[in-house]
Amino acid sequence: LNAAIEAAKGETSKPSLIILKTIIGWPSPGKQNSGKIHGSALGGDELAATKKVLGFDPEEHFVVADDVIAHTRALADRAAETRAAWQTSFDAWAAANPERKALLDRLEAKELPADITSALPVFASGKDVSTRAASGQVINALAAELPELWGGSADLAESNLTTIKDAKSFIPAEWSTHEWSGDPYGRVLHFGIREHAMGAIVNGIVLHGPTRAFGGTFLIFSDYMRPPVRLAALMNVPSIFVWTHDSVALGEDGPTHQPIEQIATLRAIPNFALVRPADANETAAAWLEILRRHEGPTGIALTRQNIPVFERGEGAADGEVFASADNVSKGAYVLAEAPNGTPDVIIVATGSEVQLAVNARAELAKEGVNVRVVSAPSLEWFDEQDAEYRESVLPKAVTARVSVEAGSALSWRGIVGDRGRSVGIDHFGASADYKTLFEKFGITTEAVIEAARETIKENA
Repeated sequence: LNAAIEAAKGETSKPSLIILKTIIGWPSPGKQNSGKIHGSALGGDELAATKKVLGFDPEEHFVVADDVIAHTRALADRAAETRAAWQTSFDAWAAANPERKALLDRLEAKELPADITSALPVFASGKDVSTRAASGQVINALAAELPELWGGSADLAESNLTTIKDAKSFIPAEWSTHEWSGDPYGRVLHFGIREHAMGAIVNGIVLHGPTRAFGGTFLIFSDYMRPPVRLAALMNVPSIFVWTHDSVALGEDGPTHQPIEQIATLRAIPNFALVRPADANETAAAWLEILRRHEGPTGIALTRQNIPVFERGEGAADGEVFASADNVSKGAYVLAEAPNGTPDVIIVATGSEVQLAVNARAELAKEGVNVRVVSAPSLEWFDEQDAEYRESVLPKAVTARVSVEAGSALSWRGIVGDRGRSVGIDHFGASADYKTLFEKFGITTEAVIEAARETIKENA
């Protein structure tokens, strides 16, 4: 085996495959070549028999020979000369390449450039923008400042908008095409139509070193990559998964491509955060927060369809003031406050449905209903906040609540409670344009208004 590994290491022009023909449980004399060895301990008698086969004393346990211990403990001394030579070489490189050394120091410290916020694009209101398109712009803006950021898509780059423009692809130069150029230092990854492998590759890249890698596909195909997503969470690896076409608003591709339960089930994974931004500026803020975090993986769910960009700060239309998208880092925040003191009802929404909550608030105001709108891009990030902040956003005294999300309502029971309402979709979709689907399935401003009226009445 060692000879095969050394031979493979010596082959640098192409991959090597080492095939081992093994016997399960070898050399246990009574259980080898049997499934009995797979899920149970050897047992005392079989352990003794195996030790005899290997030439060990069956009466001795946890014994390590003195010469083995001595050899192991002398490793530092044996490696001292090699370590000193490496340090000399490294110091020479650092002196000759101060900018690269500064970059290495920043990456090892897990820090972003101090002025990275200024690199983020700012999206003006008045024009509808899909969050997948906004994400594409953000990736490219950040990539210009962050050489450690790289990634690609599972053959859906033109839909996911994950390509770093003008960047080389991470493929051998001889495999370049008319669409991309290959380079050993390329930043664009072409994963092929294999979401499971993509997730595993992203995990491996992030585990290997200080770079930040991302992989993109449709949200529905997160099902194919659930094992590596779960392993990323289990290993506490800060992998980034970009999932576009995040609801039945995918439209004409029909129910096979329309996620229903995916958002809820992804939220169920421990140590995993899902972010579903409400507009282009929330998308920019979400990307920045994702890159600031190094504990556990994050998935970002993005729209196919164009949605409004909220005007934030003073001077918004009709005197309205929407809160800064910087609050995305807190997971949930008050986007639009109830104008007359304590809210009659709180409407909590994510993604493209936040606009429905905002529209419902305006219509209910005409009836004298005092509505607070909360944008909740990440329930996991919100759960991290202290009790005082969570109370400021969702006060316990206000039990009239409505959640709005174009997917399963499974995630929302803990938010809206027994007397709240959830506007969502708990059945499979259909094939039609997204406006028709939202209308047919009741993901509308009118549905939110009716849900608000019902919960207010029940909580009166």
